[in-house]
Amino acid sequence: MRSFSSTFNLDFWLQRYREIRQWSERLCQPLQIEDYVIQTMPDVSPPKWHLAHTTWFFETFILQPLGADYTLFHDRYTYLFNSYYEAVGDRHPRFQRGLLSRPTVADIYAYRAHVDRAMEKAIVAGLSVDNPRSFLDLLELGLYHEQQHQELLLTDIKHVLAANPLCPVYEDAKPSDPVLHSGAGGDRPGSLTWQTYSDGLYEVGHDSESGAESIFAFDNESPRHPVYLQSFALADRLVTNGEYLAFMEAGGYRTSYYWLSEGWSWIQTGIRSPLYWHWQDGAWQVMTLQGLQPLCLEEPVCHVNYFEADAYATWAGYRLPTEAEWEVAARSVLESVDFQDRSREFYPHPLPAAEQPGLQQLNGEVWQWTQSAYLPYPGFRCVSGAIGEYNGKFMCNQMVLRGGSCATPPGHLRVTYRNFFPPSTRWQFSGIRLAQHL
Repeated sequence: MRSFSSTFNLDFWLQRYREIRQWSERLCQPLQIEDYVIQTMPDVSPPKWHLAHTTWFFETFILQPLGADYTLFHDRYTYLFNSYYEAVGDRHPRFQRGLLSRPTVADIYAYRAHVDRAMEKAIVAGLSVDNPRSFLDLLELGLYHEQQHQELLLTDIKHVLAANPLCPVYEDAKPSDPVLHSGAGGDRPGSLTWQTYSDGLYEVGHDSESGAESIFAFDNESPRHPVYLQSFALADRLVTNGEYLAFMEAGGYRTSYYWLSEGWSWIQTGIRSPLYWHWQDGAWQVMTLQGLQPLCLEEPVCHVNYFEADAYATWAGYRLPTEAEWEVAARSVLESVDFQDRSREFYPHPLPAAEQPGLQQLNGEVWQWTQSAYLPYPGFRCVSGAIGEYNGKFMCNQMVLRGGSCATPPGHLRVTYRNFFPPSTRWQFSGIRLAQHL
């Protein structure tokens, strides 16, 4: 894992550490104590566990190596809050995280405060050495790791609340927020238009060798390498709820032709709509972090898995983009696209009526499935030690998503970012962008 931050300024890093750590706790402010403990499926972790695990990361990889200069908050937390790091030792089973009533929520917040005090001292000491680069690499990795868990916090909280028949609200929309759901009304997005790209040799991936890109990147985004692409076209916008509903009404979930074999087996378990859609009182409703809302036909379809995305693309007569195609297209408009942050409202927005020509909704709405398997780039090597387990060990049976979502934290995205999940995953904010051969 490498970063290329442009500053060794102490105040900058102390402020960045505090802001990111405080944002995790801000995301939990709307919760009741009972919400912190629930685990609704093995992929979901209780909010209490996320708060503890991100703290464990700093304790394990930065503070514990200091030896006598740091005292563990609790010697069993190493076991309880290790996620998947075999090199660190045994861990509590993932699917049993929701069975832990203790440590209490208060204990976890005390743990965070204990580690934060020690980390601030470590940051001061780490930046005082002659070469703080290696320290900053670990610090920045820990901060980006916490941001990843901030997104998981939101997706897991949504799953927890959606499992409750009361459909509780996580946080009400602010008065200044736009109307969340306009039902069947509003300005419908126009027909898809296509941005075309010529065949040729392109470069993709983060340039970690020359240092030309002075931003953080995970190891799986490197090395930068050439790819040859046939000419292709990318849809200018995301697929909407209304368009996906047309697929459903045309028998999409009942027609095996559209589905991969594994996907067809999956929907035989009774799947007939995206996650969180409910047919109620003669209309479709959708569970959001603002509670149950009428389905907005203009919003990007969300919470579909790879099987659903691929089936829709087949039905529509197109396909999903490869991750190289997506990155090449995104780089072509990077200067006009904010890859940092579009919204803190935690729901995808319809395309604005005054849309600009070219690619839209590239980031900050829903993660976009690609048809690319999550594999190492040519020349990729895992770093040694436990940190090497961060990304490389998952390069099997997963598909790549690009673009970020409305739940992705501010400042976390970049054009080379590779998210990845198994093809059946749909509790993440994932949607569809179409592509076609030319």
